[in-house]
Amino acid sequence: MNGSFLSGGQKLARYLAMPAGRNEPLPGLILCHGFPIGPIDARHSGGTFPELIDRAANELGWAAMTFTFRGCGESEGDFSLQSWVDDLRAAIDHLIEEAEPSGIWLVGTNTGGSIAVCVAADDPRVRGAALLAPRADFDDWAEQPRRFLEHARDIGAVRTPGFPKDYEEWSRELRRFRPAEAARRLAPRPLLVMHGDDDESVPVADARVLAEAHGSAELRLVAGAGHRLRHDPRAVAILLGWLDRQRLTDAL
Repeated sequence: MNGSFLSGGQKLARYLAMPAGRNEPLPGLILCHGFPIGPIDARHSGGTFPELIDRAANELGWAAMTFTFRGCGESEGDFSLQSWVDDLRAAIDHLIEEAEPSGIWLVGTNTGGSIAVCVAADDPRVRGAALLAPRADFDDWAEQPRRFLEHARDIGAVRTPGFPKDYEEWSRELRRFRPAEAARRLAPRPLLVMHGDDDESVPVADARVLAEAHGSAELRLVAGAGHRLRHDPRAVAILLGWLDRQRLTDAL
């Protein structure tokens, strides 16, 4: 990571790249990682994302940034769904302050995609979103919140003893944010929904729900691909192609 910004008093690590020698306003991209699967993932969340950010900046001409949500990587704090939404809102503010982009596009993998559409729906500064293997809701977490909280502690996304101070509020947040409803509100802004048809973690049906809720989303199912689309060259090629089309549309 090459910098940081504050969200709710917590310092979050970020990586920002801009193409050299460009003085005109550039489209802005923020890439959001998903919820960590295990302790190693929590410490290294989004670890390969700077490479993708560099490609978006240097090959496609974006002011591109990724960051780690609180409770992950080098960022401070502890996971809650509301705080991750707040973190992404703070990231948008930070990128606008740093780069003065012509607009903002959000890309998110897994939970990061679900968070991205929830934030994008209610922020007119966001011009479009791309979701890779997103979940359409957080109901499985909400059905057993105590078990999920223990899981978050076990993998290191909740680190502070005694967190959360208000468990009831922490658990209510798991039903507060509804990605499918957010996709409906995002329309008619562009939405790409990509999913592996062999995803072992999130059903392909979630991608269809999000795309149908939006009404004019581009739905791309990647044959034989699993949950980690970031590491599938075909998915990355689809994403970069979509971003290039967004950039060209922005330049018109």
